Amino acid sequence: MERVGLYPGTFDPVTMGHLDIIGRGMKLVDRLIIGVAVSEAKRPLFSLEERIAMMEAECARLEGESLARVEVRPFDGLLMHFAEKSNVNVIVRGLRAVSDFEYEFQMTAMNEQLNREIETLFLMADVRHQAVASRLVKEIARFGGDITPFVTPMVKEQLLEKYRL
Repeated sequence: MERVGLYPGTFDPVTMGHLDIIGRGMKLVDRLIIGVAVSEAKRPLFSLEERIAMMEAECARLEGESLARVEVRPFDGLLMHFAEKSNVNVIVRGLRAVSDFEYEFQMTAMNEQLNREIETLFLMADVRHQAVASRLVKEIARFGGDITPFVTPMVKEQLLEKYRL
């Protein structure tokens, strides 16, 4: 049976922390779906199409390092509905801090009530990426700070273009 993982998020933009979790998640499954959430309520800086394109470009270079295949797909609505339609066995989530755990604990409990067959796997963020959050990266970029340690050169270029710096 194929092991299919799902790593969901808004990815506005994709950070080194996201890529770390993706790379590590790829070691655990045969196929990893990156679910890019529409998230209109969060009012993302990048359009859904831009976020998907960024993620596809970044994941293309990771695929050579693993046997897992990666698919980037948009989704809207309940995560568990998307997971069921995608025949997912496990949802991959990254944890950075205690505040992440509290939120993720609640979400996992609710998701389990919706479908007990899909497991949730938590991966601790690498210590180098524990403070990295897309929201903070955008704020640093907006005010002209150096985001080089937090994103790839391609993502940095796209962020700076958004803010025209």
